[in-house]
Amino acid sequence: MQQIVEFVEGAFAIDTDCPIQEERQQFYSDVLLGLASPSKYISSKYLYDAQGSALFDQICEVEEYYPTRTERLIMSQYTSQMADCIGTQAVLVELGSGSSIKTRVLLDSLKQPRAYVPVDVSREHLLQTVEGLERDYPGLQVQPIVADFTQQFELPDSIAEENVTVFFPGSTIGNLSALDAQRLLHQLTKLQHRRLGLLIGFDLVKDVRVLEAAYNDAAAVSDAFTLNVLHRINRELGGSFDVKQFEHHAFFNPEFSRIEIYLVSLCEQSVQVGDRVFQLGEGERILTEYSHKYSVEQFSEMATTAGFEMQHVWTDSQDYFAVAYLEA
Repeated sequence: MQQIVEFVEGAFAIDTDCPIQEERQQFYSDVLLGLASPSKYISSKYLYDAQGSALFDQICEVEEYYPTRTERLIMSQYTSQMADCIGTQAVLVELGSGSSIKTRVLLDSLKQPRAYVPVDVSREHLLQTVEGLERDYPGLQVQPIVADFTQQFELPDSIAEENVTVFFPGSTIGNLSALDAQRLLHQLTKLQHRRLGLLIGFDLVKDVRVLEAAYNDAAAVSDAFTLNVLHRINRELGGSFDVKQFEHHAFFNPEFSRIEIYLVSLCEQSVQVGDRVFQLGEGERILTEYSHKYSVEQFSEMATTAGFEMQHVWTDSQDYFAVAYLEA
């Protein structure tokens, strides 16, 4: 097993014992800040503990959730073209790597990849993914980084100044506001590199019925995924959420071209996290996630402003989803 690179407060610390105290303290501080806000929220990154990541993997397989299978289809059809764009001996840096399923399709097509650097906030899920990759790709240098990729991070010295391609699949860019998405793209241009590419997936605007069904699947896996963050708060932060008194609610907001996902309180209630108590009214919402939808033109304009130039775009036959290759 490779050592995990821990990125904390602007510095790397190598630690195979996997301390979690600082992560939990940040989780606690962020939850208190969000619940104390006039419009309550919980950052979407906290949806992805080990259980949440496993539930999201299940969401990706339900019939209504088109993004994952559509992106897989695009990648399977055009992966050789994508590999040609990336070039030989590249370092592949994946943001929010999760299970790295789509990554394997790309790795199988790359020409002599130099290294793979998965970046993910969920330590447990990252460890499981790395074990599988090291077993299945014994000649590949794997250097995982536990980090929130929306914050500044650096590449390990051993692979800095190389031919780097950032892989950002799954339409995760849509979870950020337009300003934050542009800020993240601009932040990526500051990575140490000889040549910087970006292979990114983004969801396209389409029929509202298709969009809303994708986030409200009949099997209610999306419900379990959203509610899991309350279980996590109870377990890790000593919260007192009665999870049965909340429900998942997702809908498309055409004004901002995004899906909005909330936890809705089913009654008047008080909840405690640590030594803080919060009051919620019946019907009061806690925002957990946005998922913005773009046109190709809108995304290209945002990327150009951030310092990237669109080189190639691949879409499916229904124009549900797009994968684009850009260069800084």
